[in-house]
Amino acid sequence: MLFQAKLLFAQDTIATTSSAVKTFHIAVFAPMYLDSMFNNADFNSSKAIPKFMMPAVEFVQGAHIAFDTLALNGKSAEVSIYDSKSFTRPVPWLIKYNKLDNIDLIIGAVKEPDYGQLADFALQKNIPFISAIYPNAGGIHENPFVFIANSTLKAHCEGIFSYILQKHGTDKVYIIKKKGDDRIENYFREINTKEGKPLLNIKTIMVDSTISSYSLRYRIDTMHTAVIIGASLDEDLAKSLADACYPIQKKHPLILIGMPNWDGFRSLYQKDAYTDFPIRFTTPHFEAKDNLFDSVLVKKYFQLYRAKPSDMAYKGFGMAWYFTNLLLKYPNDFVSHINDTSLAAFHNYNFRPVYSDPKQSVPDYYENKHLFVMQILNGDIIREW
Repeated sequence: MLFQAKLLFAQDTIATTSSAVKTFHIAVFAPMYLDSMFNNADFNSSKAIPKFMMPAVEFVQGAHIAFDTLALNGKSAEVSIYDSKSFTRPVPWLIKYNKLDNIDLIIGAVKEPDYGQLADFALQKNIPFISAIYPNAGGIHENPFVFIANSTLKAHCEGIFSYILQKHGTDKVYIIKKKGDDRIENYFREINTKEGKPLLNIKTIMVDSTISSYSLRYRIDTMHTAVIIGASLDEDLAKSLADACYPIQKKHPLILIGMPNWDGFRSLYQKDAYTDFPIRFTTPHFEAKDNLFDSVLVKKYFQLYRAKPSDMAYKGFGMAWYFTNLLLKYPNDFVSHINDTSLAAFHNYNFRPVYSDPKQSVPDYYENKHLFVMQILNGDIIREW
């Protein structure tokens, strides 16, 4: 892995052409903490990489394979991969000493404070900054160069609302939330009354931290389909709610929809716990496993790392492929073509401008609103919608 670390520090030129052709410069940022790892006197290159580093490393590995795969068709591009948690050259240092001044596109698998620093730099230089994994606007205001690929919680609530409206518009909807945790409920209330009158019949049920099947059964209308929204990011409440819904749905029609982070709750994947009972959640990422790009990534990743690519590797590959091709194809009109479906590797995007004030002429940022409804079913994840 030492060779990989050197590669990550280096600038990797993926194409060269005549000097008359403009070279596009792409920067990829990820928090790999390489200084911490390789400056450690106790480090042994035979040891496994610490788990906390792996998501960033896998993102970069996937992106690197995408860059190696690009067909540039006579154009020129250079890619620089940066460790956003470098001690010696952190993001502020790179900006202060003009190390990023020639960049045309930033892809960042970063969170605060690196997210805000890169967003400000993108605005200053008028270059696109793709926020790859941070599901948060981070207080960004009037910055049309920020593109949030990993949709915010509010966008997920909008997606869930749209799904329910189309699939269960006449059913009763129940929001299950913890006392004092009002954010998700407030999003749904705001969305539901946006047109002036409620579009869905929504009732809120508050709980302390858990809910029993007995309690839930007598607080919902079991004569009709009940759509249950688990309005919590907490795994204990998610499991408690799934446990409560499971026996009820055997006798009465019931739909359970959780939040986007429920896909990471391992307790929901127990095959014998929720037999044939789908637990739904939304996600902006769906890696189609039956296309050419999947074959390329799986084959190359195994050749290099003797492993299957993780979700983060898929995200790195998909975003590097899509946004670099977008830059090369539309260098002077990137935003107008931000949703070009012909360039997508695994799934499409649906970036829309977001305004905090309807009177604004400039959006605060662009956000990906393309969400998939997935099911955790018998221990597996399958796409529903």
